[in-house]
Amino acid sequence: MAGNSYGTLFRISTFGESHGKGIGVVIDGCPPGIKIDEAFIQAELERRKPGQSAITTQRKEPDALEIFSGVFEGQSTGTPISIYIKNTDQRSKDYSHIADKYRPSHADYTYDAKYGVRDYRGGGRSSARETAARVAAGAVAKTILSDHGITVAAYVSQVGHIKTSKSYQELDLAEAENNIVRCADPEVAQTMIDYIKEIKKQGDTVGGMISCVIKGCPAGIGEPVFDKLHAELGKAMLSINAVKGFEYGSGFSSLSMKGSEHNDHFQNDESGKISTTTNFSGGIQGGISNGMDIYCNVAFKPVATIMRDQPSVNKAGDDAVVTGKGRHDPCVVPRAVPIVEAMAALVIVDFLLRQKSIQ
Repeated sequence: MAGNSYGTLFRISTFGESHGKGIGVVIDGCPPGIKIDEAFIQAELERRKPGQSAITTQRKEPDALEIFSGVFEGQSTGTPISIYIKNTDQRSKDYSHIADKYRPSHADYTYDAKYGVRDYRGGGRSSARETAARVAAGAVAKTILSDHGITVAAYVSQVGHIKTSKSYQELDLAEAENNIVRCADPEVAQTMIDYIKEIKKQGDTVGGMISCVIKGCPAGIGEPVFDKLHAELGKAMLSINAVKGFEYGSGFSSLSMKGSEHNDHFQNDESGKISTTTNFSGGIQGGISNGMDIYCNVAFKPVATIMRDQPSVNKAGDDAVVTGKGRHDPCVVPRAVPIVEAMAALVIVDFLLRQKSIQ
């Protein structure tokens, strides 16, 4: 099955299924001599793992990582790094009722149409469980970026109709880790939590928005034409399960602005560094970073599995009813914050290494 790898110089390939023995990632192209902190990688996985609060799925997975290769005495060797995460709390019987039925808005039908066979247990390869492997790889990418003074931070900015009115500049992004919904605006966080709990009681789900901010990225990172930095960020984010939209900088709000309002004027700041007086460009111009903050919004749909009966068809095309069963997130965005960060880090580190290769 193609499409399981991402990146050019810093390249990852993920493997495994939701209800298989485990999942994992192979990182190829990590430079030698990078400190590989297993505790940090594990901490990132803890932020994504299921069962962490009352507003997430109650599947209990420790997501304990094992590093099989590419690391010696705590440092990368330059050879492929293989990370494995064992599955321990699968309940495959929860999915036996949809073995020949197609769940609405899931990948069941499309996988069957493409391959003629599908793993119906938790969605198999199409399950968001695969994203744990991305988070592990993203932790390695974050370590490399940190060595270059680049940070990546994301937070929940909207759940359903409830959203913060504050821009990321007005918020302490570290506040996101102080509440279970991972909203950096503590005044709005509890309202979001209460709303998700109410939606869960109704047997329904709700979507939301995650905002991501990349600071410290130097000017000149990215490629022209087809490999634009924002295009790769968009591809990376849209590859995450349940993502339905991506915007960077002023995004869709730019269409109502005039050029005289939207243009970012250049200046020499107090340190003698070239910057812009505004940042509607979102830190990217011509597909290449300009040294300003890179920021984007990622929209997630409501989780497709709801605890209600839904009309559908089976593999033979006969009418069928899909009954909601199993353990699922009523809202995916709290657990998706580290996934968004991981994908952003993977994009930036790949472009950073590509830039270094031509210098």
